[in-house]
Formats: sequence, structure tokens, C-alpha cells
Amino acid sequence: MKPRVVVTGACGRIIERVLPGLAAEFDLTLVDIRDTDFNGNPVEGVHKIDLLDNDRTAYRDLFRGHEAVIHSGFVRSPKGGRAGTDAGSETFWNEYDNVRMAYNVMQACVEASVPRAVIVSSNHAADFYEPLIHSNDVLGVTPEMAPYSDNYYGWAKISYEALGFLFATGRQNDGVRLENVQLRIGAPRDTDLDDIAPGEITRMRRALGAYISTRDEVQLFVKSVAARDITNEHGIPFQVFYGISANSTRFWDISNAKRVIGYEPQDDAVVVFRDQIARITAGA
Repeated sequence: MKPRVVVTGACGRIIERVLPGLAAEFDLTLVDIRDTDFNGNPVEGVHKIDLLDNDRTAYRDLFRGHEAVIHSGFVRSPKGGRAGTDAGSETFWNEYDNVRMAYNVMQACVEASVPRAVIVSSNHAADFYEPLIHSNDVLGVTPEMAPYSDNYYGWAKISYEALGFLFATGRQNDGVRLENVQLRIGAPRDTDLDDIAPGEITRMRRALGAYISTRDEVQLFVKSVAARDITNEHGIPFQVFYGISANSTRFWDISNAKRVIGYEPQDDAVVVFRDQIARITAGA
């Protein structure tokens, strides 16, 4: 019998590309506020639920009997919300809603006796380091480094992770620990190099380093759910993993994911995008 897993944000872009792979491994219960994808196509079997509703009795029972929840639910901020001030306070409040949603999902897991939450975080939880990497002042980023961001999108992801650790300790829930995996997903797209002009080496380096292929992303989700032991060096069932393929240009450290859950990515962006690399580097 397949493990039962709730997937929130089931109609979103992150889940869209991995859904067939997840369905092959798990018995999925799909949750979203809508039941169509970004192109308006219906997604079969979706439970339409507003996870921002603080009355968790509206959806708590749906979580019961599942081994894990993959939380990818997301309230999109205006204009992306990752930089600039044009969106103003609206961006903050949208991202605050995302933090509230993450809390509701984790608390519902505790109340419904779901043992593990796998939360879709982002490499933007530590995106402050990227300019320092490009200027050669920092060599790379590890999950152990303090998470710093200069935008509300990244701040929200940092908040997810802080909440996840709190829930993993069990202190706020009478000792009930919610096992917690935070996935700092990189660039789950095959199109990031398409609009990079010849000679734009820094943009190319970033796109190649952050890439995660569909099959590597499926593997990361599956192993994050299925790993028997995710306790850290302090005995807390909490881990932060970077969602990156085996890119020879990566500057995010995936060694702990390889060690703890046996993540073995198969793809290297330098090979996958060799034709685009030739086009871009020809103008350098």
C-alpha cells in the first residue's frame, strides 16, 4: 500500500511538474483554493480549501490518516514581491498570509496526528549571499549558514523555517513533535536560460547553479517524505535541504541532503543546457 500524503498548492507551478512522479509513489490527497491549473485546465480530485481559515476544523479531518503533508500552498504577491518598493506594504501582508498558512498547515498536522511536514521553502531564504558569491567574497551557501534575505519573499521563507524548527521541538504542542523538512527549491524550470543574452555570464551562472530537473525534484520530495530518520545533531527531527540538481556550477550545498536522506541527483545543468551555454558564452 502506498503511503498517504496530502499535497497543498496542488494546482500551483511547483507541484504541476512533479505531480505525476509523486502520484507514482504516494496515495495523494490534493488541496488548493482552486481546482484549475495556471492555464485554466481542471486538476482532477482537488479538495477546494482555504488554508488561511484559522478555523482548522474546516480541513483538519482531511489530514487524518496521512503519513505526511507536502505544503506548497502560496499566496502570490503583487509583481512577484521579491525586490523593490513599488508593491509597498501589500507585499508584506501577502507574505504574512503565507506565513500564517504555513502555521495553519503545521498545526493541523499536529492536531490530525500527521507525523511529518515537508515544506516548500526557497533558495531566497538566503538570497542576501548571492551578490557576495558573484563578487567572489563568499564561495557558497550551506543550510547551516544564517538565513538572510533583503526582501519580503525571502523573509517569509525564513519564517517558514523558524516555524518548522519550533514545531519539530514539540515545545508548543505538549511535547508532540512534527517532523519537519524545509526544501529550499532552486530553479524548477527549463526556460531560465532562454532570455539570457550572449555575454551575460553572471545571469547564466546563476541559472545553471540553481537548476533542478523534474526527476531530481521528484526524488527530493519522495525521499524527504520517506526517510525514516531526519533527526539533526541535536536530536530534533528538522532538516533544511537545498533543492538543486547535480550542477557542476552550483554554489548551494546539497551534501546534507545526500547524507541524511540519500538524495542522489541525476542531472547537471551544464549538460542539459549545453546548447544555450554555447550561445551565451560566444558573446563573452
